[in-house]
Amino acid sequence: MPFTILNSIISWFLKKRKHQMELFLKYPIDVQHELLFKLLNKAKNTEVGKNYEFSTIKNYKQFTLKVPIQQYESIEPLIERTRKGEQNVFWPTHIKWFAKSSGTTNSKSKYIPVSDEALEDCHMKAGKDMLCLYCNNNEEAQLFTGKGLRLGGSSAVYEDNDTYFGDLSAIIIENMPFWADFSSAPKQETALMGEWETKMQAIIEETIDEDITSLVGVPSWMLVLLNKVLERTGKNNILEVWPNLEVYFHGGVNFNPYREQFKKLIPKKDFKYYETYNASEGFFAIQDVNNSTEMLLMLDYGIFYEFIPMDKFAGEDSEAIPLEKVKLNTNYAVVITTNGGLWRYLIGDTIKFTSLEPHRIKITGRTKHFINVFGEELIIENAEEALKQACLKTNAEVLEFTAAPIFMNGDKSGGHEWVIEFKKHPQNIDYFTELLDNSLKSINSDYEAKRYLNMTLAMPKVNIAKEGLFYNWLKLNNKLGGQHKVPRLSNSRKHLDELIKLN
Repeated sequence: MPFTILNSIISWFLKKRKHQMELFLKYPIDVQHELLFKLLNKAKNTEVGKNYEFSTIKNYKQFTLKVPIQQYESIEPLIERTRKGEQNVFWPTHIKWFAKSSGTTNSKSKYIPVSDEALEDCHMKAGKDMLCLYCNNNEEAQLFTGKGLRLGGSSAVYEDNDTYFGDLSAIIIENMPFWADFSSAPKQETALMGEWETKMQAIIEETIDEDITSLVGVPSWMLVLLNKVLERTGKNNILEVWPNLEVYFHGGVNFNPYREQFKKLIPKKDFKYYETYNASEGFFAIQDVNNSTEMLLMLDYGIFYEFIPMDKFAGEDSEAIPLEKVKLNTNYAVVITTNGGLWRYLIGDTIKFTSLEPHRIKITGRTKHFINVFGEELIIENAEEALKQACLKTNAEVLEFTAAPIFMNGDKSGGHEWVIEFKKHPQNIDYFTELLDNSLKSINSDYEAKRYLNMTLAMPKVNIAKEGLFYNWLKLNNKLGGQHKVPRLSNSRKHLDELIKLN
């Protein structure tokens, strides 16, 4: 069958899902509350369901009174029991898959349960929806005349007590239907290789002669791969290697710091960028409009959402609100109840709503990734926007960064210390630092107030990282791979001091 006909058939099939999305777009609150009670009913005879009396819960208020908000540490004992073979603990169907996630702040690994329902009705469904939305918005799309290059995590899947764990991307690849391998590159065996640097070379050798039409992966690691492709081929840009490339599906980190670098690597005026929001715990949102910076919150993936206003955030003691009570442009921590057996689980991400009809969001950061030692409430969104403004005015490009507090010492003011790895250095780092500081003041009034007359916060201190510093730090910490990210902001100096010592 000619590839153009195959492309038309697959595109038509994917577009049909758009009509199903209309239900939650039209009735978002009804869909969410109906979903909650389906989850409660399904799990009522599990150990958790009996402990929290799921069968007696008749409304959302009762749900919040009976079931506490929980972080990973609170449910870890239950997860460990399931990893050792016990079943029907927090979800009624057999759970054998666990997504291993080390995060960026804790060295200790998390093992997130992945039920068959979570795989099929959330992660797999989202992958199809991502393509569905793209094809609906781009009638001329020719994705399926070639292959999609997937850059997943670094780990293979490991067996332990008849359960299996690994990066979520590895688990998804393991469970993909056999025909999906025909439209993806690299082949499954390569995608599941455990050693990251060997795997990168294998991916390059396997894909440089393929007709790659789409890319999927985390921006920081995709940049590494694309630059290595150019080194290997001697080409000037990626379109000389893959001329039919038309879209990059990205997620995991804010794309703004990477956008200009991708535009140089892929100099195609109508090239598309589509953002997704997924994690080990679930797939949450997908960009549904071309050239947008917002994502549509997907409300029919077996996930019930609640939100905690960050100005009232108190961890597990917080009070959450349902979807119908959210407001625009307010910073919220996300709480999820899922078809994988997570009940009122605090995932650690923060978002804000940019639209309520339909519900579209932007990721603003992490509940633990901010600097608020002096009441400045600096979040990742502030830091990335300020860096972007400073780069525009100095013609600089940032590859990676992290920042942490300089604690007060005697009568000396506190401050923020940065380590920044530039792809293109500013001519004057002092001027760059001044622009960064001024941008932070204009974006964040709390930061501006603390900077007044240098009384609480002094001028930021910026350290220029040597080439490859963050890559080497990740390698030393055994965190190479698509699902590992550099911690951007922290109230602790642990990561910053390690980087400075390595620099």
